[in-house]
Amino acid sequence: MKEEGNLNLPEAYIFETGNNIWHRYDEWPPKDAILTPLYFSDNNDLSFSSELNSNSDFNEFISDPENPVPYTSVSHSAQKMYNKFYMVEDQRFASARSDVITFKTQPLEEDLTIAGPILAKLFVSTSGTDSDWVVKLIDVFPDTIAKEKKKMSGYQMMVRGEIMRGKFRNSFENPEPFIPNEPTKIEFVLNDSHHTFKMGHRIMVQVQSSWFPLFDRNPHEFCNIYTADQSDFQIATNRVYHSKTYQSKIVLNVIKQE
Repeated sequence: MKEEGNLNLPEAYIFETGNNIWHRYDEWPPKDAILTPLYFSDNNDLSFSSELNSNSDFNEFISDPENPVPYTSVSHSAQKMYNKFYMVEDQRFASARSDVITFKTQPLEEDLTIAGPILAKLFVSTSGTDSDWVVKLIDVFPDTIAKEKKKMSGYQMMVRGEIMRGKFRNSFENPEPFIPNEPTKIEFVLNDSHHTFKMGHRIMVQVQSSWFPLFDRNPHEFCNIYTADQSDFQIATNRVYHSKTYQSKIVLNVIKQE
């Protein structure tokens, strides 16, 4: 009640998913969180080491505005146009698509806890002059889950997801076109998370260029999308680079295990 009692709240009172417990922190991100990069590589690998033997410099996919990646696998009707459970939906429907690139680690040898914002640092290109870039951080459950929890076997749980409309990569006030097929740096922050990837799980990153209809379709043409006509929409070849010169990665705030 007003002017009665003490509201003794910490700087951050956070629920940790994965272990499903609450934490009190005097600062956020926690002072012992260590910035830890995870590097993209060929063979769809995701690694804590930047010293990777790569046989290719990029992964590519075809982005078609006429067939955008949906935000959910749930069919919609005119009466029900939104799936409120999409944030905990199994993402295998997306990773099975040819226009979604996936990178994943080997099974973790110990629990890994993140606490704080997640930074996507990508080098990308598009054959058009604009494109969207969606990054989703995924917790992949092992295939050997006990029989009573079999439906969770191989489950791809989205921890966080965010989108960057490419033309705003340097400024929201002054959009810029892409130079077609030129590697371009894009950085953006995914929302904060406090999550533990359990031993035996894998960390996955999914990259795609549409997330419909959560976000409107990008025509891959540098233009005012809200006034674009059908002729402005085109298929684009998009690439995510992972060479020594253009090394894409995500950066996590990792709390070291006791």
